[in-house]
Order: sequence, then C-alpha cells, then structure tokens
Amino acid sequence: MLTFTIRRLVLAVPTLLFISLVIFLLLELAPGDPMAQVPLTVPPDVKEKMREALGLGQPMHIRFWKWIVQFFWIEPQVLIDSMFGTTFSQGDLRVISWQTRSPVMDIVVQRIPQTLWVVGTAYVVAILIALPIGIYSAYRQYSWFDQAGTFVSMVGFSVPPFFSGVLVIVIFSVQLGWFPSIYDTTHRVDDWDSFVYQLRQMIMPVMVLALQITAQLSRFMRASMLDNLNQDYVRTARAKGLSEYTVVMVHVLRNSMIPVVTVIALGIPAIFGGAIITEQVFKVNGIGQLLIGAIQANDLPMVQTLTFIFAVLIVLFNLIADVLYGILDPRIRYD
Repeated sequence: MLTFTIRRLVLAVPTLLFISLVIFLLLELAPGDPMAQVPLTVPPDVKEKMREALGLGQPMHIRFWKWIVQFFWIEPQVLIDSMFGTTFSQGDLRVISWQTRSPVMDIVVQRIPQTLWVVGTAYVVAILIALPIGIYSAYRQYSWFDQAGTFVSMVGFSVPPFFSGVLVIVIFSVQLGWFPSIYDTTHRVDDWDSFVYQLRQMIMPVMVLALQITAQLSRFMRASMLDNLNQDYVRTARAKGLSEYTVVMVHVLRNSMIPVVTVIALGIPAIFGGAIITEQVFKVNGIGQLLIGAIQANDLPMVQTLTFIFAVLIVLFNLIADVLYGILDPRIRYD
C-alpha cells in the first residue's frame, strides 16, 4: 500500500502540471479583457501601462512559467513563513489578483472558513443522515420507511437550491422569524451567545445543502446494500449462526461502503469549491461567490488559482478513495 501511495503521488506531479497548462490555455482563449472595467476617460497610454503592470504584455509561456513558480515555490514559502516566522519569501512577487491587487491566497484563506462553516457542516450532516437511511431502506426494502426515503430523495433531487433556499427563507425567516435571512460573514464567535447566533444563521443554508447531498448519498448507499444483501457470503454468514446485526453491520456494510466511499471522497473537493447558488441566495461570502465575482471581473489569476486548487483536491481525494478501498476490502491489493 505504501509503494502504491508513493507511486500515485509521483504520478500526480505531471498530472497536475498538465492540468495547470490546460487551465491556463483555456483562460487565455476565453473572451473578455481585464481592462474592460476601466472607465472610458482613462487615456489609451495609461491603459497600456496598466496592462503592462498586470503582466499582460509578456508572452504567454513567460506568464505561465511565472505563475507556476509563484504557486509551487513562492506560496509554500509564504505558508512556512507564516507558520514558523521565517523570511524565505521576503521580497518575492506572489500571485496577485487583478481585481483587488491583493495576494490571491490571502483572499482564499479569508473566504475558506465561511465556506467550511456552511458547506462542510452540511456535508457532514448529510453523511450522518444518509448512511443510516440507505442501510435501513435496503434492509427493509419496499417498507413504508423505504417508500418515504425514496420520496424525500426524489424531492431532494428535483428541487433546485434557488427554489428551496428562497422557500425556507420565506417560511423560517419571514413568516416565523426564527432565523436570519442573510448570513453575516463578519460575525465572530468568541462566547456562547455568539456561537448560538452562528448556529442559527447556519441552519437554513445547511438545511438546503444537506437535503441535496442526503438524497444522493442515501440512494447510493441503498443500491450498494441491496447488491450485497443477496450475495452468497451473506447466506453463508447466516447459515453459520451469526447474528443479523453482525451480518448486516459488519459483513454487508463493509463491502457496500466501497462504491459509496468514492462518492463521498469525490464530493469533498466540492466543499472547498463552495455551493455557488446557495451562497448567492443566503449571501454567504465564501469561495463559490469569490469564483463567480472573479469570472465576472475577468480576474484570471484568481480564476486560475481557484480552479487549480479544485483540481489538486480532486486528485488528492481520488488517491484517498483508492487507499480506503484496500482498507475496506482485504481482497484489493496494489502490488
């Protein structure tokens, strides 16, 4: 397993370099000009100097190489400096946002806690709800519980977040007045009352997101459990006199989790990507909203960096899913 992990990590390096090149070329070919937002009263020679200051006057391969050096070499040094108080990155030019003229990673670090508070919590809640529902629905197939779970899942799949988000705002915020309708991103948790308020403003966006994620994961869990409940090893385990709990929760569940692990692992990068629609509805100032704003402003360094971070997370969690396969199923070996 260790050899397989090292081999995959080494293979991930050229994979990520190729992905970064593809992202860079796609953004270069995309229509739009970062200087389009500049007022018409600005003289052309000043606009040209502004383009040069942004690095747009350099050849494409030079700009790509500079971004690679900044992302893979300078930004890790900045992280080390912030953790240990060193000065490795002092004087080096970082990846700068064209829109804000601030380092891109500093803005991302500011936005990630808001996204993790909402989207991360919704994902954890959805997993804790979806797995038991999927397991029991499969074990009691076609029961009233299974029928109710199927109905709720179809609703979760069918209702888009921009509708369910507005609906819960009208019901729980406007009509009942239980929760705030707008997420306060400036709120700081420093005592019990502020923590309670943080939970209150998280409930509605978490509810909307968890409904969608639960609908997906519970269906995957149910289908995987049904595939394994009729296998020969289940009949053999029951014939040996094992308790029903041991058969279902130990043998069947362990094998059923293998495909579900893929869905869960590949869904984790989406947490860091944010929930764009939900963040717009509840005014959560997270990563998803940051990406939309950068696209609208033609802020290529921001878009390129965020997109590449998502690609790194996908490659990483693919590897984690493969490692978990070997842990869940001893028959899987990476020799």
